[in-house]
Amino acid sequence: MKDERNALEVDNLTRTFDVSPPWLNRMIEGKPRQFVRAVDDVSFKVKKGGCLALVGESGCGKSTIARLVTGLYAPTSGTIDVAPARDGSAQTVQMIFQDPHASLNPRWRVGDVVAEPIREGKLRPTGAETDARVAELLRTVGLTPDDASKFPHEFSGGQRQRISIARALASEPEFLVCDEPTSALDVSVQAQILNLMRRLQDEFGLTYLFISHDLSVVRHMADRIAVMYLGRIVEEAETEALFKAPEHPYTRLLLETIPDIANPRRRRTASAGEPPSPLSPPKGCAFHLRCTQATEECLRVRPAVQPRQYGGRVECYHPVREPLMAEPA
Repeated sequence: MKDERNALEVDNLTRTFDVSPPWLNRMIEGKPRQFVRAVDDVSFKVKKGGCLALVGESGCGKSTIARLVTGLYAPTSGTIDVAPARDGSAQTVQMIFQDPHASLNPRWRVGDVVAEPIREGKLRPTGAETDARVAELLRTVGLTPDDASKFPHEFSGGQRQRISIARALASEPEFLVCDEPTSALDVSVQAQILNLMRRLQDEFGLTYLFISHDLSVVRHMADRIAVMYLGRIVEEAETEALFKAPEHPYTRLLLETIPDIANPRRRRTASAGEPPSPLSPPKGCAFHLRCTQATEECLRVRPAVQPRQYGGRVECYHPVREPLMAEPA
């Protein structure tokens, strides 16, 4: 039975892409068809009003999951169950894209950009009410109603992302998928956008699926984190529990890349190499090629999911059962 406290439930989600050379090349050169499993049997839940962050290196499948949840891609297998809205109607899932410049139509005025979801969904009966709603949304994200008459190129990157957020809110969604919404912005502007998103979450009771590779951003936004590697979730836990005691070697590797002025001598696990090609993933644990504690068992069979010591789950034969700590002086 579905848990009514969850805004999103994803079960055994898989997405495979055909990346084969063109048919003529395969016929002439004798090349086989090639497939890449961008998302590999992923399951997770997002609580209503919460924020789950998906983190990992580029190419791990984070953005593919974002597009699957919003319906831009169809899953190869598995299920995506989005809870109904508060009024019982079908839930509208909106997305905030990474590049605010590319996601806005440069030929449309800002008022038309924000009003489009309202008009398409017939959410306001008259043009005057639509215009009033656009003005309200612009004020909500820290802009002015007069900005509706301008074009996107007249704004800074942070202001364009505010416009993107206003457009996402225009259809009155309760669930937002945020695909690295601050990675294209300056650090000072990032903080402003993140604080805006936190305020909107509290004000409207929004639920976020937050995609990022920046762990400092994730710690500020998310109450739960799922770490992805080569299409799979290898560890998931509450945010502070994960930062305090990461158990998967890959999670520890990610956290150790964060500068810590207060604790500069904390222990670090040596690791090298690049992620393997998703076209030919290794057998067993996908991380064993870069792991300093891999054993023969890790090379043969994919590890099963097991509970973490401090809550959550981890997919590893040899989870590290100690917190990150400073070395003795």
